[in-house]
Amino acid sequence: MKRKLMALAMAAAMVIGLTACGSGSAPASSTASTDTESTSDSASASTDTAADTSASGELIKVGIINNDPNESGYRTANDKDLKAMFTAENGYEASFAYSLKNDEQITAAQKFIQDGVDYLLLSAADTAGWDSVLKDAQDAGIRVILFDRTIDADASLYEASIVSDMAKEGQTAVDWLKGQGLSEYKIIHLQGVMGSAAQQGRTGALDDAAANDGFNLVTQQTAEWNAEKAQQIVQSVIDAGTPFNVIYAENDDMAKGAVAALDKANISHGVGKDVIVMGFDCNKWALEELKADGTLQSIVDKYITAD
Repeated sequence: MKRKLMALAMAAAMVIGLTACGSGSAPASSTASTDTESTSDSASASTDTAADTSASGELIKVGIINNDPNESGYRTANDKDLKAMFTAENGYEASFAYSLKNDEQITAAQKFIQDGVDYLLLSAADTAGWDSVLKDAQDAGIRVILFDRTIDADASLYEASIVSDMAKEGQTAVDWLKGQGLSEYKIIHLQGVMGSAAQQGRTGALDDAAANDGFNLVTQQTAEWNAEKAQQIVQSVIDAGTPFNVIYAENDDMAKGAVAALDKANISHGVGKDVIVMGFDCNKWALEELKADGTLQSIVDKYITAD
């Protein structure tokens, strides 16, 4: 029964999270340490299934390891919905740990294993380095579920994965860009946190196009999903007088920062204008930009795969 409840809860939380990307949400606080959360909000998708658990009086103990909720609008919504789903009212005792650093996430996983959680839910900061701690979880009888981010580990080490197909997202973006038929492609490439599944997938297709299709990457730098850092990078290119006509930002927050730099320099942006701006995640700001005047080309990215 615990396994069934967890599968239903994770599926519901991910679907709700995708919907929430298009709605506003207040910034969440961030910490690299673990903290236990119990909220009064509940998701209706799990209400009926929780009855069986509450009847036995036993809560499912869950350790949830996620990226910093302030990483992006998507991540803020994702964290909010996880906290709404995994409540005592729904039959769970949930603890949360946040970090954009893999070693800190692994330390949090080790603590959750020591605490004897029933399930470990993981959105990894980096694809590498998880084999040992996941083997420890397996040996302790703890089921591991991946969400949003893939890892480079044997599939036998986790129970299930509900993740985004980041490589398909990147290829979709590059295919769209090729279809614009520009006479030349001079691209500012704003990357996410290096080593993450999202960065690797969204970078891969663009790197292939640069190697094989004549795309010119005038700069390729990580802004770590951050709007302010993205604005600084774009501003430095503008100040240097380097010509460009595309900004390929690996999330919408960085695209927003890029647009701020363009607006400051009175550079028009959008399809058919001076600079095409591309982003991923389709957050509220990006949707509003698309609806207003099409000045942003934001890829609706969440191609979900579940194993």
